[in-house]
Amino acid sequence: MKRRAWGVVVAVTVLATAVAIGIGVLRATDELVGGPSGDCTVTVADHRVDVSGEQAENAALIASIAVRRGLPARATSIALATAYQESKLRNIDYGDRDSLGLFQQRPSQGWGTRKQILDPEYATNAFYDALVKVDGYQTMEITVAAQEVQRSAFPDAYADHEADGRALASALSGHSPATFSCDLAGGAPTADAELVASGLTPRAEAVRKELLTRFGRLQLGGFEPDGVSSGHMEGSAHYDGRAVDVFVRPVTTANNVKGWAIAHWSVANAARLGIRTVIFDDRIWTAGREGWRDYDPPSSSGDRAVLEHRDHVHVDVFR
Repeated sequence: MKRRAWGVVVAVTVLATAVAIGIGVLRATDELVGGPSGDCTVTVADHRVDVSGEQAENAALIASIAVRRGLPARATSIALATAYQESKLRNIDYGDRDSLGLFQQRPSQGWGTRKQILDPEYATNAFYDALVKVDGYQTMEITVAAQEVQRSAFPDAYADHEADGRALASALSGHSPATFSCDLAGGAPTADAELVASGLTPRAEAVRKELLTRFGRLQLGGFEPDGVSSGHMEGSAHYDGRAVDVFVRPVTTANNVKGWAIAHWSVANAARLGIRTVIFDDRIWTAGREGWRDYDPPSSSGDRAVLEHRDHVHVDVFR
């Protein structure tokens, strides 16, 4: 299947190029150390799914790979329901006979080596490689499509996790805005603050690199919406090199879906990456506070799409 690159721009603003307008970022306590990875929740159409931090990261990985490959949300639903049944969304190194990993794939059945299958990215792509060869999987019952790929001895078991898979897929693919959240401690261990070549702190640079890996080829540049240089108000994490902006332009329904996929992925990986704040589409999530809430942008002149983050996802990290 031909993969589609996203028209998404990751933009980084550092002090040398910033001026004092734009977003204000809520200050959070940076000094709290080593909180738990936290539990995460998605609620879509009154169906709630609770997952651990580990499960959230794996679910977000499965969804982001589908998004990068240009697969429909249906593919993500099938993959998540399958992984839920096979491993409870955990990358386990054991199983029935020689089964391993998120999807309990077997080296003896041609899925790859033990090392490859225990790589969640490899295992997920292997699952999708098999799924896209199933004619008509987009309209099949999830149980049927999963069984076509897995050839399980218990094919009906996939139905037990269909509703959970749908809810997670809808949120993590970006189709259900502000529905995925993680309850995390409001801090992270202090990290190196010296800027690297990209103009970011090492922690923010790790976020930038993972965004590139998870969501495909990205065009990098300065924070210059529509060619007009813009900056941020006093206190913005951009001044410290701790923030990454991911542009999803123009402001369309399709790009809004892309933005929410990125925003929810960022929340799912916040504990591991030390992410403090995620803002998109006039909504904000902050580590140490409950759920998504309305974002109140500064009452200053300028492009409302920029101020309200309609055209970009803002992600910043702890110091």
